[in-house]
Amino acid sequence: MTRAGFLIARTLRHEDALMRLSVPQGDLLGDLAGRDVALVGNARALADKDQGAGIDAADTVIRINRAPMPAAFSHGTRTDWLALATRLGDADRSRIAPGRILWMSPKRKRLDWASASSDGFYLHPLAAHRALRDRFGAPPTTGAMMIDLLMRSRLRSLTLHGFDFFASLSLSGRRTADQVPHDFAAERAMVETLRDRDGRLRIA
Repeated sequence: MTRAGFLIARTLRHEDALMRLSVPQGDLLGDLAGRDVALVGNARALADKDQGAGIDAADTVIRINRAPMPAAFSHGTRTDWLALATRLGDADRSRIAPGRILWMSPKRKRLDWASASSDGFYLHPLAAHRALRDRFGAPPTTGAMMIDLLMRSRLRSLTLHGFDFFASLSLSGRRTADQVPHDFAAERAMVETLRDRDGRLRIA
């Protein structure tokens, strides 16, 4: 697809055309088989923890949105995959240098050509977003969507870093819990249920 074709498909909400830019979900999940994965959230509390070495030791490091990394000792330095639900400026794209971009937001008009045309690009299906929205009674966070997606793969382990379900707010913004449209209690319950059922998942 050309850039012009992408802009037309995005504007007219031609979902089938946009999905043709994406690697199949099965291929994406297949790339995780047997791997130890670190999913790095943006909780402010992570900045006070010494988890950077553990993050960088994972086989695959996945970060979220603008992926603040205030220090290597707390956050590590690698970004293999970046899960996005917001536009990424050139400076952040250069700083994060993700190996692969996953567009998780149902808001397709925010999707940019640089992301959509990048190697290994993945577009999360609208139906998957709706399923979690209906489960929570609120729009899911990018983190919740990623956990739900990743645990469907045959990864060896998934460790969550920087996930406290907004208890310490976010490094990537100043909003409080009542200013964002998510149900963090419902997301915490989902994660705790998954952890109890599946020993591959742990919260650092």
